[in-house]
Order: sequence, then C-alpha cells, then structure tokens
Amino acid sequence: MIKAIFFDIDGTLLSHRTRTIPQSTQIALKRLRERGIYTFIATGRHISEMKDLPLDNLEFDGYITLNGQYCYNKNEVIYDLPIDQQDIHNIIQLIENDSFPCIFVEKELMYINYHNQAVQIVQDAISTPLPDINDLKRGYDNPIYQVIPYDITQDDEAKILEAMPHCKKTRWHDLAIDVIPSQGGKQNGILKVLDYYNISIDETMAFGDGHNDIDMFELVKIAVAMGNASQEVKDAADEITNDIDDDGIYHCLKKHHLI
Repeated sequence: MIKAIFFDIDGTLLSHRTRTIPQSTQIALKRLRERGIYTFIATGRHISEMKDLPLDNLEFDGYITLNGQYCYNKNEVIYDLPIDQQDIHNIIQLIENDSFPCIFVEKELMYINYHNQAVQIVQDAISTPLPDINDLKRGYDNPIYQVIPYDITQDDEAKILEAMPHCKKTRWHDLAIDVIPSQGGKQNGILKVLDYYNISIDETMAFGDGHNDIDMFELVKIAVAMGNASQEVKDAADEITNDIDDDGIYHCLKKHHLI
C-alpha cells in the first residue's frame, strides 16, 4: 500500500506553459491528504523560490529541497547537508580566475555574482525572477548547500567538478547545472524523510520529469515519469503517465486507486 508520494515541481506539479498547477493536480493532492497519504515536495529549488510559485494553496507534509540537501517540515529541519568547505573555496578561486555566472545557495539566501543572457534564458524557462546579485565570497563564512553554474561548456563543467572533488552534478537545463555533495541527491533526502516518518520504501511513489529525478526513481517503489519528460527519464521510470497539461498526475493516481 502506498503511504507516501514525492512530487517534483517544475514540469511535474507546475506547468511552465500555463505557469499554473493544473486544477486536476490540485484536486488529486487534496484527495490524497484526505485519505491520509503523505505528500512531499522533492525539488532542486530553494525555499525562497517556492514562495514565488503558485503553491500557496497546497499543503504538503514535508519538503525535500536543493536536490535533497535541505529537508524540512512545518515543525523542524529533518536533514541538511552542505557542500565541503574546501570545494567552496576552490570554486570561488576558479570563478575569480575565469569568470562565469554562478548561484550560491545558503539556507536562507540564494544569490549570483552577475547576470547575462544565459541566466535570463534559464530563469525565464523556469518562471523565476533573476536571482539577487551578491558577493560569492560569502561562501567562505556561510554553509553552501548547492552551486548552480550557468553558461558553461563541457570543458568548463569538467573543470568545476575537478575543483570540487567531493561533489557531483546534474544538468537540468542546456545552460545550467546543479552541483551538490557527492553523497547527496533527492534519493538521499527521501531516505532521511522516510526514516523520520517511519515509512518503508515499499510504500512509496514518485512523480518527476527531469534528470535530477532519476535517482529518486531508482529508490521508490513506483516511479512515474510525466508524458513531457525526456526519454532518459521515461526509461528510468516504472511507468509513464500523460503530459502535465493533460492531467497526468490525476490520471495515474486514479489508475492506482489512490484518489
């Protein structure tokens, strides 16, 4: 029996075509909670970004954010995992020597060293304003949970990972990657949340559409790719539902008799 369901945001809950959460999805989430099934967000986004999205009328039991690096519910922080401090020192030096736009993500803040066209393109694609500009040297004194380089080539990507040996990356846009601790990821965050709520992996389900959902798919009992997901994500899923704008979540939950 499914007791907990994890939902990605972008392209899964939130349509970037309509810039809304489909009405059918909102109905499905409400019915899940009425049935006592736990619902969780599992996203690469930061809490400050989610405040700008149309999620206010939706209630979740917990939030796995920053690709599993910061997990919390309304009562407390369940788990957090910042990037190794030496890796942060290294990427600051790398950017000072060969500049590129890069977001640093703290617990309460996320900021970038500068904007360019690539940053604008990516932020528009995820319906999110340009991040505030700040000094990346804050990373010397504040825990950083995620780093988001923009406008980098394959060679640049390799240099970043070489400078950050305790980290791994996942690409979520042609012009942007997420860099997180090597032991991190949505899968790790989910495991911490399941332990907190005393829920078995065999009682889990997840919906996603992006590359950073693949490790989550490898963990849960039933992994569902949205119809708008890439082929790589679909191949990693147990099943494929309709497109987000064709009531994909609602139809899948109905098929499994969960709503």
